[in-house]
Amino acid sequence: MADYDLEALSLSELNKMKKDVAKAISTFEDRQKAEARAKVEAVALDLGYSLAELVGTKTKSLRAPVVAKYRHPENPALTWSGRGRKPQWFVEALEAGKTASDLAVS
Repeated sequence: MADYDLEALSLSELNKMKKDVAKAISTFEDRQKAEARAKVEAVALDLGYSLAELVGTKTKSLRAPVVAKYRHPENPALTWSGRGRKPQWFVEALEAGKTASDLAVS
């Protein structure tokens, strides 16, 4: 292992060394974690399981898109499910005298 005379180094050299050491520690930890994960995955596969099955990680469930309840009177491409904030076109239509049932999808 190299011996360094830290007292002889300048501040910029010390800071560079500090960054290099932090990077070396980080990459070492990443390599160790990757090796450990590979070993655990191999053991799980030998037993006929995936690692995800054993540790109970859940995949994100996909939700179906919400069906549109309201449609813009002039532009049928603009719809609203009735959830969340009312779109501006919906508010303007209500202010113009239309009712929500007038804008409802048939």
